[in-house]
Amino acid sequence: MKVSIVQFPGTNCEYDTRDAFQRLGATTEIVWHKAQILPENTDLLVIAGGFSYGDYLRCGAIARFSPIMKEVTTYANNGGTVLGICNGFQVLTEAGLLPGALKRNDNLHFISKHHHLKVINNDNIFLKKLPVNSIINIPIAHHDGNYFIDKNGLIELEKNNQILLKYTNAHGEIQNPNGSVKSIAGICNKDKNVFGLMPHPERAMELILGSDDGLAMIQGFLQ
Repeated sequence: MKVSIVQFPGTNCEYDTRDAFQRLGATTEIVWHKAQILPENTDLLVIAGGFSYGDYLRCGAIARFSPIMKEVTTYANNGGTVLGICNGFQVLTEAGLLPGALKRNDNLHFISKHHHLKVINNDNIFLKKLPVNSIINIPIAHHDGNYFIDKNGLIELEKNNQILLKYTNAHGEIQNPNGSVKSIAGICNKDKNVFGLMPHPERAMELILGSDDGLAMIQGFLQ
């Protein structure tokens, strides 16, 4: 499997992401944001986390206009599988490839810690290896992770099973760290080929680091 990982100025998770997929046997390539085309035979396109363009303006708002994003949009619209992690999620919403927006955390502080998530829907390639209502423990690290969508948009998300993950405690009870609408931590598009989440599964690959729950998430793409 070929995984292409987009790198912007300020991205800081591209190598963690590369190593996570390589650990599971994938071939990877990091793609600089000024590239005009994607690598041939790309099976999965990942926009990694970090602080693209220093998070000036809104997070992801400048990265959305990088040359590579034309190819990202074409790839997604043609049915290609795209994953946005943290800042990558923000970029995908700014580009209109995912609904909603990411705002400043309610407490106005940067949050960096492990946090539990509940799997809400698994009828998609990303989470198919994780049972609905299962609880996983994945690191979060963000200042603008407060997911917002209006009432009608939320109804659409719920109707189409686009809500993938919610922030909870270890018992599956809602525990919202940033103010996200309905405690949403991750979503997908209607066609279920574009995915975005604020938590970092690539940082949850080894128990010695606190959790290996990210393995089952990433493995979904490799089946």
